[in-house]
Amino acid sequence: MKTDAIEPTPRRPRAALDLGSACHVGRVRELNEDRFLLAPESGIFAVADGMGGHAAGEVASAAVVESLAGVAPAASAGDLLAELKARLTAANADIRAVGRARGAVVGTTVAILLIYEPHFACLWSGDSRIYRVRAGALVQISRDHTEIQSLMERGIITPEEAQTWPRRNVITRAIGVQARPELDLDHGLLEPGDLFILCSDGLTSHVEDGEILAAAAGPGAAADAQALCDALLALTLDRGAADNVTVVAVRYLGPAPRPPEGSHP
Repeated sequence: MKTDAIEPTPRRPRAALDLGSACHVGRVRELNEDRFLLAPESGIFAVADGMGGHAAGEVASAAVVESLAGVAPAASAGDLLAELKARLTAANADIRAVGRARGAVVGTTVAILLIYEPHFACLWSGDSRIYRVRAGALVQISRDHTEIQSLMERGIITPEEAQTWPRRNVITRAIGVQARPELDLDHGLLEPGDLFILCSDGLTSHVEDGEILAAAAGPGAAADAQALCDALLALTLDRGAADNVTVVAVRYLGPAPRPPEGSHP
C-alpha cells in the first residue's frame, strides 16, 4: 500500500476516458443515500454511501460529492490531491455539524479516483470499493474499513464465518464521524486500457469479484463503461438489491490528443 503523496508534475494533456455510471435505490429501501460524481474536467470520480438514516445519510453523501464537484482543474497532480483533501476536510466539518444538530452519528463512506495523466490515485474511507481491471485481472485497490475486515485480517474469523457474522455491516471509518477525515491512499501510473470500477456495498453484497471481472473482461463482456455499469446494476436488481446500489466505471484510453499549435483550449 502506497501512502506517500504524489509528486508534483507538469500539466499534461487531458486523458481520454470511457465513462459510465448507474445509481439505483434498490428493491427494498425507500430513500437513496448514495451519490456519485463524474468530473473528467478535474479528473475526479467518486462514490459516496451515506449513513445515519432519516435522510441524514443523503445529506452526508451529497455534502461530499458537492464539495468535490467544485474542484477546478489543477496545475499539477500534487495540487489536485491537496485540493481534494482540503475539500474533504471542509465536508467532514459540515457533516459533523449536521450530526450535532440532529443529535446523531451522521457520515458517509467515500471512494475516490483521481486521474491526472499519467498518474492515478485512489482514496477511500469506509466500505465503498475501488477495483482495477488490467490485462484481464481484477484487483481490489481499496481495503474495506469494516469491523469484519479487521477480524479476518487478525485471524479471529474465517471468510466463511464472515458471510453470516452479525456485525458484518459495521464500518470503522466514514467521513463526518471523526474530527478529521481518515482516508487511505494508493497511487500509480496509468496504462492504456486500465478500467477502474467504484461502487457502494449495495453492489458487492450481491455480486462476487469474479462476476465483476466476467462482466468487465470475460467472454461477452460489456462493450463500454456505461454498458458495464448497466449490466452490474441489472445483476444486483435481479438478486434483490437489498440496499442502494451505485457503480461508476472509468476506462483510461490513453492521453488525449494535443490541440494543434496556435489553437485555443
